[in-house]
Amino acid sequence: MAKDKKGKSESKKAKLAEKKQKQEKKADKKAKVKASKMDGSDVEDVDLDAVLEEYKKQQENSSKITETVVEEPPRARSAATFLANPSNSNQLLLFGGEYFNGSLATFFNDLMIYYIDRDEWRCVTSPNAPLPRSGHAWTRGGNQSNAVYLFGGEFSSPKQGTFYHYNDFWKLDPTTREWTRLEPKGKTPPARSGHRMTYFKNYIILFGGFQDTANQTKYLADLWIYDTTTFVWHNPALPPAQLKPDARSSFTLLPHDQGAVLYGGYSRVKTTAPTNKQQQSGRGHQGGGGGGGGGQRNVLRPLIHTDCFFLRITPPPAEAAPGTLPTVRWERRKKPANAPNPVRAGATMAFHRGRGILFGGVHDVQESEEGIESEFFNGLFAWNVERNRFFPLALRKSRAGGGAVKEEEEEKKAVREMPVSMEFPHQRFNALLAVQDDVLYIYGGTFEKGDREFTFDDLYAVDLGKLDGCKEVFSRPVEDWIVSDDEDEDDEDEDEYEDEEDEEGDIEMEDEPKEQLFTESKRKKKQAADEVSNADSASTAPSTAPSEEEEETESATTVDDGLPHPRPFESRRDFFQRTSNEWQEILMTSLRWKGIQPETLTIKEIKSKAFELSEEKWWDCREEITLLEEEQEAAGIGEVVSLADRGEAGHGAGGGGPRRR
Repeated sequence: MAKDKKGKSESKKAKLAEKKQKQEKKADKKAKVKASKMDGSDVEDVDLDAVLEEYKKQQENSSKITETVVEEPPRARSAATFLANPSNSNQLLLFGGEYFNGSLATFFNDLMIYYIDRDEWRCVTSPNAPLPRSGHAWTRGGNQSNAVYLFGGEFSSPKQGTFYHYNDFWKLDPTTREWTRLEPKGKTPPARSGHRMTYFKNYIILFGGFQDTANQTKYLADLWIYDTTTFVWHNPALPPAQLKPDARSSFTLLPHDQGAVLYGGYSRVKTTAPTNKQQQSGRGHQGGGGGGGGGQRNVLRPLIHTDCFFLRITPPPAEAAPGTLPTVRWERRKKPANAPNPVRAGATMAFHRGRGILFGGVHDVQESEEGIESEFFNGLFAWNVERNRFFPLALRKSRAGGGAVKEEEEEKKAVREMPVSMEFPHQRFNALLAVQDDVLYIYGGTFEKGDREFTFDDLYAVDLGKLDGCKEVFSRPVEDWIVSDDEDEDDEDEDEYEDEEDEEGDIEMEDEPKEQLFTESKRKKKQAADEVSNADSASTAPSTAPSEEEEETESATTVDDGLPHPRPFESRRDFFQRTSNEWQEILMTSLRWKGIQPETLTIKEIKSKAFELSEEKWWDCREEITLLEEEQEAAGIGEVVSLADRGEAGHGAGGGGPRRR
């Protein structure tokens, strides 16, 4: 993720010659007038307010909301938001984002809708929609489950010389496609990017993110809760002694039936590093003291967070006065067992039936003083939130014939044949994920090679129940990277900056130009320029590896919970048919505990609710059962039936009991 640093061992003469050559090149560039220069010269005093006002005027020219079928999928983009439409199980929503080609940044504010059953993209235009942005966050809306809420984000001039953060708050009706800007009373969250949002009952939860200033990137650790019934933001006052998450961005925030769960994230932390003289002498490479009289300098280094917190939210009692705030408390959890290794940034996660589905990521490895190598991933994991354990997910070919169990529901006939691969999409980080009808959709993401940053232009689908392949919805060639004049000048500034002595006590980004360029794409370059790897920085945080005792405890508690357990090769419907009576008994006992008489429900309602309980259990055990299936398939077993079932079948057929073998 980084440009190679110039070798510290070069002779002074060679260094001066190289500098002179670069200066001549720079002067030559300034003297030439390039006919091919792209539009939109980007002086540093660009008035972004005026630019955004012009966007707004153009938008208002549309007198009504229109939805148009488009021939091609949306333009490639990163740092957008992607969500399953909560009001229609056949639609995916995509909004905003940014595309950077190495020269210019383009921001979007189009609402794109993918109709899954039709394999069709549509573009929605509206006279009142959020302005172009990236790095924003959105979530479905609590008890207003059909609403979607959006907050914040960032915008910059085309060449990223000037920068803007949003603090606006929006609600989208995904049925009518109508946007409404919300103006809550009282305090509201400050502007930010890289934050995350989720929902709990009638509340919207917002945490973290970052703000960029001319001097630094400030990571945030503030918690905000929006009440969708009183239309008010609350910033809960937490006890100073209470453990709570450190400031961070790009983390996972998942809904929970008692609040929310937070995992991971990224930030920069203040630390010390040896001066350049120490580095040249080979001392203090790991940031240690080292002798020789060299000093230390203060730097900001990347930290990939691997901790986990539970946000417990207790709503006010029903008899409480209107506007009474819920009780909020952060509770630190043990680090998830079997987490992806090595630690990685940009590994995004989507919520699915009490689990987080994680894909991709990047890990920076410092090979030598000359540069940083990065390893990218395309692994898929399921994080079982209740058990606090990760399970790797692998694709496998469909089982046909023999003992394979088929779902009773027939699959919908596809509009067109889509290529299916037994491999996950190319390695990437910051991919956009959404789950609709038990199918995971993976959109876009970023990959870096040398100095170049590529934004993927593709969409894939993986059935989380079957895991029988990765379907390519569309995939277009990645556009080439443009090396801009500004980027070359940045390189020169870096070289000059490296030769200067750092003043003690100053906080600075290592090996970065003093002029800060702030958009998401440039920020990734800044993160990559650190001389210390994420592996080193991660060592400052507690280890992610659980102890053997923790492993044994968690494994023991994951199997025997007193509930019916699915068998290998057993579909959701087959599991319920086998255990229907038990689930109905469990349901009725639960209802009585809640003071509800089961007799008030119809038989159909009881069976329906019992099926939901069994389905929840089926998904909860999915990864463990999948591992058993793979082991048994390797042993030539294609179906598992209990002796009791075999006996019943034998008696029913007049066979006189189970057959011995």
